[in-house]
Amino acid sequence: MILVNTDYIEGKKLEMLGIVKGSTIQSKHIGRDIMSGLKTLVGGEIGAYTEMMNEARAIATKRMVQEAEKLGAEAIVNIRYASSSVMSGAAEVIVYGTAVRFS
Repeated sequence: MILVNTDYIEGKKLEMLGIVKGSTIQSKHIGRDIMSGLKTLVGGEIGAYTEMMNEARAIATKRMVQEAEKLGAEAIVNIRYASSSVMSGAAEVIVYGTAVRFS
């Protein structure tokens, strides 16, 4: 499966199959949340949340690809990610794009 954030793939004619998406909501356990809260006092990267967001993007992307495969897609173009805080220590990640087949 080819994944790109452009609306075309060089040298390929595309047949649009439809919009596909994947999403997840992730959180870290309370112990890490407390330690991350302390990190905000001194500044710097909050590693636990970086890891959480990377995991969430990977899960959402996998779900989007599975949806595209059900449509018989060979690629997904114009991929976009968005995230939002759902509650303290939890975030939603959604990814979406256009499933295409080469014609």
